[in-house]
Amino acid sequence: MKNKTKIVATLGPSTEDPKILADLMKNGLSVARLNMSHGNHEEHAKRITAIREAEKISKSLIATLLDLSGPKIRTGEVKNGQITLKKGDSVKIVFKPIIGDENNLYINYSGLRKELKPGAIILLDDGKRSLCVTSIGEDYVNTKVEMGGMIRGRRGVNIPGANLKISAITEKDKKDLLFGIKQDVDFVALSFVRSVKDIQDLKRLLQKNKSSAKIVAKIETPEAVSCIDEIIKETDAIMVARGDLAIEVGIEKIPTIQKMIIEKCNTAGVPVIVATQMLLSMVENETPTRAEISDIANAIYDGADAIMLSEETAIGKYPKKVVSLMQRVACVVEENLPNYKKIEVMKDNIADSVSSSVVHNANQVGASAIIALTESGFTARMLSRYKSSLPIYAISSSQKTLRSLMISFGVLPIYHTGAKTFDEARKIAIEIAKEKCNLKKGEKYVIAAGLKQGKSGSTNLMLIENI
Repeated sequence: MKNKTKIVATLGPSTEDPKILADLMKNGLSVARLNMSHGNHEEHAKRITAIREAEKISKSLIATLLDLSGPKIRTGEVKNGQITLKKGDSVKIVFKPIIGDENNLYINYSGLRKELKPGAIILLDDGKRSLCVTSIGEDYVNTKVEMGGMIRGRRGVNIPGANLKISAITEKDKKDLLFGIKQDVDFVALSFVRSVKDIQDLKRLLQKNKSSAKIVAKIETPEAVSCIDEIIKETDAIMVARGDLAIEVGIEKIPTIQKMIIEKCNTAGVPVIVATQMLLSMVENETPTRAEISDIANAIYDGADAIMLSEETAIGKYPKKVVSLMQRVACVVEENLPNYKKIEVMKDNIADSVSSSVVHNANQVGASAIIALTESGFTARMLSRYKSSLPIYAISSSQKTLRSLMISFGVLPIYHTGAKTFDEARKIAIEIAKEKCNLKKGEKYVIAAGLKQGKSGSTNLMLIENI
């Protein structure tokens, strides 16, 4: 692994070929995102098949992330695939499906009519276009275009300041979730999280269907930001979804919120993804803007575990170049990071204390690698949060655990059949250090594990060894 920062890429028409996916994996891709806001189950099933074929070609692991649509309000399809709204023109919003044009647009949330008032602003397509409500009828809303331009079908709709009465998990989400569970996806991303209850509801659905998929809470509402501490405690991972979040809270607040969320996630040992428009210009262009490169770098400097691509790899012209460039930027930035990040250790927390000691001592003794013996992935995640300059080799007998670690900074998952005693585990670690880590005679490595082998979350041991 060249890059310690993990790369998440959205699959689509540009990245459905297993050979292309295998190339992306060789260039640093760790997680494949399936965006359920676009495409049907048949299309996504083919993509998952392509992912498994790409694993065989590249002889490496990749995790799958099912991104639920959530209560995302969207426009419908439009005439000829795109229309142009002109400033000052009148547009009627209707709630029965039609093919939209310059005069009439369908929006998929019929309750919207009851929650709007004249003067309210409706933002379309990540805030690129805006409409002002002029009047409200029995089954329609009249608006005036305030900020016009070209718009395609099925674009997102936001109403800043409105606390919409819509469930976090829709009926479509439930169907998509069952599809994902049958496909054995590794992560499920929950959109438009507003409270801890939303995550708990998804947990119950996963448990009911006997799924061990990890939950990624997408932070894109002001309500989620206000209760971020509680959400971090309840979820398995966080995504700073800057698109809708910027529309809801104001674009000028995004950098501060991003840094705050990443810092809290690092402290808690919860993986955090930074998403949206990281290399958006490369959907059409072979080279990025300088600002985009700085954006990627700053996310890594902030402490992000993973950075995400959306349109760039789903429909973009240059998916291979995009992933390769992101990897190169990550590698250069990581060379300039401190040896490890200092995190305040919680009192009376053994796992906290041991993981801190492992990273500190590994640097003090000049170790070449850290080896984590882990059943659930907990040990590796606790080590990963320090953003160490040393690679963390996570050894587990669970393929599901290994895939869940594909989202954690600096972690290289390695499968082994497991051990019943610590002595057996130590022998496995020595074997891995020689064969997988390529450590030479005299080089040091540090082992982190739990004496209660096979029990999750029991990290309580550090061992420094020489080859």
